[in-house]
Amino acid sequence: MISLYQHELLKHHAACVVWFTGLSGAGKTTLALALQNKLHHQGIHTAMLDGDCLRHGLNSDLGFSQEDRASNVQRTAQVCKLMVDAGLVVIVSLISPHAQSRNKARSLFNEDQFFEVYVNTPLEVCEQRDPKGLYGRARRGEIPLFTGISAGYEVPENPGLILQTHEHSVSDCIESLLSMLEPALKRRLADQQPD
Repeated sequence: MISLYQHELLKHHAACVVWFTGLSGAGKTTLALALQNKLHHQGIHTAMLDGDCLRHGLNSDLGFSQEDRASNVQRTAQVCKLMVDAGLVVIVSLISPHAQSRNKARSLFNEDQFFEVYVNTPLEVCEQRDPKGLYGRARRGEIPLFTGISAGYEVPENPGLILQTHEHSVSDCIESLLSMLEPALKRRLADQQPD
């Protein structure tokens, strides 16, 4: 079996997960796509897992109860684990509202392989953006258990990075992300070099 080290050596970078969490409309997917594009241009091998896409495929059988949300996060984390083991930088855009589920996802990885990024955008800003009209529908009672309206969101206690898309541009946020990621990607690979 080919080891993670062999995959990383071939790709010239370490593998990890960048897990964006936050309310709907916070800017998670926008940042995830911009980060993927930036890393791709640097020769970094990436994969992206978006919550909406997962809900139409892998997790299409799940609802929005707390148990189903936990399953949504855990299935996503297991896919991330497979991709990290193949040497990829996996970028996840998933509301993932419960701390316990996010911590369980984190537990699948080494400390230097999992970066939780909290996209801290106020609810009122997310509602103003409301690109899919979901907040309006939730306010009218058409969507039960909607995070931020009729279901809670647990703010990460110790994320690797907090980004505020209502105060900083996408490019500024990407620079902050790269500052967090680049040393770890290079250091982990260097630390594994055989003597």
